[in-house]
Amino acid sequence: QGQLVESGGGLVQAGDSLRLSCTASGRAIDTHPMGWYRQIPGKDREFVAMINYSGRFTTYADSVKGRFTISRDNAENMVYLQMNSLKPDDTAVYYCAQMKYFSSQYSEGMADSWGQGTQVTVSS
Repeated sequence: QGQLVESGGGLVQAGDSLRLSCTASGRAIDTHPMGWYRQIPGKDREFVAMINYSGRFTTYADSVKGRFTISRDNAENMVYLQMNSLKPDDTAVYYCAQMKYFSSQYSEGMADSWGQGTQVTVSS
């Protein structure tokens, strides 16, 4: 089974924007719902957003709603997370995930596999 590989993380200032990318190496993701999570050291991994297989439907955590946008390009086998109006509280390692199913309501245990993560640091 192939890997999920994230990129696009970095150090930005509060209020800046950043776009994360996730590519699936060695496997097709066009039939799978996909998601993004984030994790701060010492804390549990937190759901951020998910998107259904076609890209038509999305679900967001309340903490990022209106600021983050998840999208996908199935022809390129890519998933994206556009992050605007970044805050210091958004600082975390961000993980791409293949989801077991899509829902308009997130619940625990929905992720099926993970990438290695990319660090996002937002300075005040």
